Amino acid sequence: MEPKNTIFLVLLLSTILQSSSATPNRSELDRFIVTSCQTTRYPLLCVHTLSAYATMIRHKNDQDLAQTALTISLSRARSVAIFVAKLTKETPSFKRREYLAIKDCIEVLGNSVDRLGQSVKELGRAGHAVAGEDFMWKMSNVQTWVSAALTDETTCLDGFSGRAMEGKVKKLIRLKVVHVAQVTSNALALVNHFAEKRSAKIP
Repeated sequence: MEPKNTIFLVLLLSTILQSSSATPNRSELDRFIVTSCQTTRYPLLCVHTLSAYATMIRHKNDQDLAQTALTISLSRARSVAIFVAKLTKETPSFKRREYLAIKDCIEVLGNSVDRLGQSVKELGRAGHAVAGEDFMWKMSNVQTWVSAALTDETTCLDGFSGRAMEGKVKKLIRLKVVHVAQVTSNALALVNHFAEKRSAKIP
């Protein structure tokens, strides 16, 4: 991790802990979130996002953390898909290439939402798996689907590449899709972390 990110993490943790000093259980949860987020590619975003939904992480364990991260990713991917779809109705004067790029983006974001939705359910089932092989199979499904969802999100941006596509529309969509892709990337990292730790305990 870059030194400046480490400094920001320390400052962020200090702020969070000060705000939750009256509730020891919450302070422990915040430390757990910060430590776990260091396994992700975007740790600052990870801490900021998960701390806002800390009440969903009831048992302070890796599965709850991954489940929450996936649920947030699903929610934000769905919101962005709706936002992009509205653009075609509210801004009818698109150039043909812009319109086609947005149309393709809507399709791949829809795929991303579907895959993340599947992943949230499958991760819940994996947590209740008794047999090691069943757990590994379900986690493999989750990892495959979340990875595919991340690919879908980045594919959306590919359609806006090139100078001809520079403009307000590209900036609006890029800003929102990049954020969702980063949230999804973090969720995938936490899923992988949970899978690795749980697998190590399987005989």
